[in-house]
Amino acid sequence: MSIKGRIHSVETMGTVDGPGIRYVVFMQGCPLRCIFCHNRDAWDPKAGREVTVDELMEDINKYMYFLKSSGGGVTATGGEPVLQAEFTRELFTRVRELGLNTVMDTSGFTDADKAEELLEVTDLILLSIKHAVEENHRKITGVGTKKIISFLNHLRDIGKPVWIRYVIIPGYTDDPADLERLAIMLKDYDNVKLVEILPYHDMGAYKWEEMGYEYPLKGVPVPDAKMMGESRAIFKGHGLPLELHQ
Repeated sequence: MSIKGRIHSVETMGTVDGPGIRYVVFMQGCPLRCIFCHNRDAWDPKAGREVTVDELMEDINKYMYFLKSSGGGVTATGGEPVLQAEFTRELFTRVRELGLNTVMDTSGFTDADKAEELLEVTDLILLSIKHAVEENHRKITGVGTKKIISFLNHLRDIGKPVWIRYVIIPGYTDDPADLERLAIMLKDYDNVKLVEILPYHDMGAYKWEEMGYEYPLKGVPVPDAKMMGESRAIFKGHGLPLELHQ
């Protein structure tokens, strides 16, 4: 019997969630409560729609030419894929049998042992770090950093390739001292192959409003080119890879 899971949606020709062209599965359910979340409707683990791995594989097969020829594959994002580890593991196992690569976009807020079997069939981790300072991380996400750092340490221990993602939010995550702190920390991880410094956007604000919630960052501006350049320069100055080298 094909394993069932709950998903929010899929993107069939993604280009930003891993190498090549990607089939992106947005999983339903998330343990974080990020104030800038652009998938607010993915928090509830009982929402979304139920699908089987077989159903997803049937759809993935329609895009095989584009996925395989570009060196792409399937990305599980969210929400949080680790909340449905068994489902995601089965999906990734089947995807690999087709010769495609697998990517998991995660908050890292999990115990490593709960993700161990899933990690065995995951080729690349996209790890989104929200803030380097514990107190600020809690304000932004509702949770602390201990589990996330522990998970990152485990990924280093097993040699799992990681791309780090960090979003620049004016007034929240853009303090140069905090960026320095994160950059210095990341230098200790030789499995970090890419650091993506991304600009905040408010394109998901309408989802909060449609669900009857006030968007927490209403009025916060998108960072300008100067802020983004200065932020990236801090990480570049510490020798971190801001561009992917094949």
